[in-house]
Amino acid sequence: MKSGIYRDYKSYAKNETILVDVVVIGSGCGGSTMAYELSKKGIKVALIEQGGNYHTGTFDNHELNMGGKVSAERNFHTTADGGINLVYGNNLGGASVHYWADSYRTPDDRLLLWNRKYGIENHLPEDLHSYWPELEADLHVTPAGEESFNPMNRLFRSASQRLGWEGHSVPQARKNCQKSGHCMQGCMFGAKQSQLVTHIPRAVQLGTDVYTDLRAEKLVMKGQKVAGLEAVVIDRRTLRPTATKVIFQSKAVCVSAGGFGSSTFLLRNGLKKRLPALGEYLAINPSPMVHALYEEPIIQWRNIPAAYGVEDFRLARYQNGKYKEGGYMLMPNQLQPATLAALVPSFGKDHYSYMKQMEHLGGTIGWIDDVDGELGSIEVDLFGKRKINYPFGKVTKQIFSDLTYKQMKLNFEAGAKEVLLAGMKLRKFSKLPKKEEIDSLAWRPAEFPMAAPHPAGGCRMGKSIENSVVNSRHQVHGFENLFVADSSVFPTGVSVDPSFTIMAFSKKASEFVMDVM
Repeated sequence: MKSGIYRDYKSYAKNETILVDVVVIGSGCGGSTMAYELSKKGIKVALIEQGGNYHTGTFDNHELNMGGKVSAERNFHTTADGGINLVYGNNLGGASVHYWADSYRTPDDRLLLWNRKYGIENHLPEDLHSYWPELEADLHVTPAGEESFNPMNRLFRSASQRLGWEGHSVPQARKNCQKSGHCMQGCMFGAKQSQLVTHIPRAVQLGTDVYTDLRAEKLVMKGQKVAGLEAVVIDRRTLRPTATKVIFQSKAVCVSAGGFGSSTFLLRNGLKKRLPALGEYLAINPSPMVHALYEEPIIQWRNIPAAYGVEDFRLARYQNGKYKEGGYMLMPNQLQPATLAALVPSFGKDHYSYMKQMEHLGGTIGWIDDVDGELGSIEVDLFGKRKINYPFGKVTKQIFSDLTYKQMKLNFEAGAKEVLLAGMKLRKFSKLPKKEEIDSLAWRPAEFPMAAPHPAGGCRMGKSIENSVVNSRHQVHGFENLFVADSSVFPTGVSVDPSFTIMAFSKKASEFVMDVM
């Protein structure tokens, strides 16, 4: 098969009709891997992305410019109550372009949980084990070496080891890293092994056609099958839809629009009545953070974000049915100056004082493993407007407290002279407070800024149409050739960075898509 092509908003004709074997919606870790796997088997794929195609030569390492290119809503999208910043991509390569490149194999305990509690088949450790070395070779994944440890990472590692907390160098998808520290703004050097520089160009070389600035709008239905997709061209300069429509005719459609996007797309196609679990069971990995002021220069925005991670508390621990501790990953934090300025608490003179000491500000962040029974949801109104709900449940708040207290403890152990809680109000500590003081915080929405970097659910995988959206073959219940392959199918969060799990699941899903060709 000859090489594929890249198209953008300037190239589409009105009511253009395109014939392919499979349409893949979304070009992040799920969609790009799906396109690559299918193209290796000779399948003609159309990879659809509503964002623009910004190659690494257009990246400028400028925090605000890159936010406009590779971050949906310029990183200003939040949950309905304004409490959590929703972080996802709007560009070719999806969130992988601005992720941290942490690349963990899915823990066996998580795959076993999904099998035993939710009835998922075909995704046990033995089903996925062959994918890990292949992915690690494709994305040049190795544990972070000593040269990747910036001052915050070194302090973090030493302090956690003195505290007896188990941790390891974080496996990284990088090749020839230049240590610029602009990972969240894309990598202008092409060193971070995002989908933009790995699976997408390889898929195109094998025949996949890439369609950027094109928003998937409507599934073309024929009984229990989909016959294709209607899409609308997006004007890249305004990010608004144009009057130009493009029609795809295909043998199958795979929705890989991400943890926030896939369920939104299916909801806008009116499938909620047929699929009551659609948009439900949303996990978002909320991430409370703590800032710390050190005597020595930290310059947290240089080198890679997280070279070392604490995994000791990954699984929550319960005693007599009550939450005790854990349920999160713990990492050094990396914030660029503008983001750091927005997230450091206080106003006026206090804020000015901290900004003058910006190079001495370090800190930590944790990824919460969402609590089953306290998950969120995605809704779409009659006008197609999306609302994302995420309640702070009782156990979730307890995890927030435990994680925040342990972050404070670690920063003080690392030598911080002052620790600050993220938020509007200035809460500063010159020594570790009593745990009860942190437990007494109300954890009201929007009081403590946090992001949602790793959404999961909304199209949960399972056996029953009553409590899941897709079966263990990634087929949407009731449809023979409509698939979902991304983090939205996960029954819970992964408990580690999900990028590798998304890719492994997409590799498995490609086998089931092949069955309907």
